[in-house]
Amino acid sequence: MHRWMGSVKMLYFLINSLGGGGAERVSLRLLSILNPERVFLLERDVSYAVDRGRLEFLSDHTIKTSPILKTLFIPLYALSLSRRISEGSVVLSFLERANFVNVVARFLKGHRAVISVHMDPLAGHQGLRRLNLTLIRLLYPRADRVVAVSEGVRLSLLKLGVPEAKTKVIYNPLILDEIGVMSCEPLGEHEGIFEGPVIVNVGRLSKEKGQWYLLRVFRELKMAFPDLRLLILGEGELKGYLVSLSRALGLRTFLWDEGSSVSGGYDVYFLGFQRNPFKFMVRSKLFAFPSLWEGLPNVLIEAMACGLPVISADCRSGPREILAPGTDLGRQAEGVEFAPYGVLMPPFDGEFRGSEEPLDFRERMWVEVLGRLLMDEALRRGYSERGRLRAKDFDIDSVVRQWEELFASLDGER
Repeated sequence: MHRWMGSVKMLYFLINSLGGGGAERVSLRLLSILNPERVFLLERDVSYAVDRGRLEFLSDHTIKTSPILKTLFIPLYALSLSRRISEGSVVLSFLERANFVNVVARFLKGHRAVISVHMDPLAGHQGLRRLNLTLIRLLYPRADRVVAVSEGVRLSLLKLGVPEAKTKVIYNPLILDEIGVMSCEPLGEHEGIFEGPVIVNVGRLSKEKGQWYLLRVFRELKMAFPDLRLLILGEGELKGYLVSLSRALGLRTFLWDEGSSVSGGYDVYFLGFQRNPFKFMVRSKLFAFPSLWEGLPNVLIEAMACGLPVISADCRSGPREILAPGTDLGRQAEGVEFAPYGVLMPPFDGEFRGSEEPLDFRERMWVEVLGRLLMDEALRRGYSERGRLRAKDFDIDSVVRQWEELFASLDGER
């Protein structure tokens, strides 16, 4: 096991919660390797299996607490954090609100604030969330280091005024051996889902993940592939809309919290948050990713590590960097792009749609390409093999070395 050792006295982690999600999984992977003294959480939601003796909560808030209230609480979170950390320490934070808290606490304690940015801030802030751009412009440049999970995220941070010298790209880590072990776990009651071919999507049920497009595309695919199933893993605020849309589309829909037993008799399965998504991925035919914006989508790399061929919207940012490394990150697919490690598709427009609206040209492209992938075993096999190789570029040993170098670079700066 690695352990970061340097002249800094102590390393702490700070994150909004451990209630599920990609950044949360990244923090837990780094937790086992970098071995911080404590993990501070702004909220009390914990869905992952973790040693709770290492956790310390900065409030009684939960995922259900008003986002506006939690934003207003940033100074109080920061005050609480500053009272619990030691002089000369490093605090590594994950996710936006935790990053804000980390930098504000730096003014109070004088510790070294390292913030990790997991979402493209320019692409991901729409509506009222654009107000957060003001906080990003104000606070992020005052961090000691700003770590972007992709080059696309880093470029957006530079546009928002973060000094280039403070930025560094470190990809999200995978523990490939662990994924291999977890993917072999039995399905138990979910075995019947895989009596037919399955397209899988894993992600929070929220606007940025764009799952309503996938539901509309899936209904069209069912006409040519009657045994096809769609499996969606995740929870979120769009659950009601997505389930209603699925049923309005005439799809037999299973919802994890309605009390019904799982069987093979449904078209669409909403299974909620699953601590082990890999056992579902490895048994599926395709991974479909219609996101509207990202940072560096962990789940896309995890699917590739499971040998699952992927088709992804070419949204900002991350999918192109993963599937077509070396290409111009400033451009986006205008048509179907059979990239080296997966298929890139034109990004969606982000407009909510109902069951009666006809498919637009992007959705029809997805129907055509998904159909081709389902029919063409050689094409799927090629993407499966190349995807596994690409996933090795994100193995945790390489990533941890970059974190250790970053921490070492802080020595002697203050």
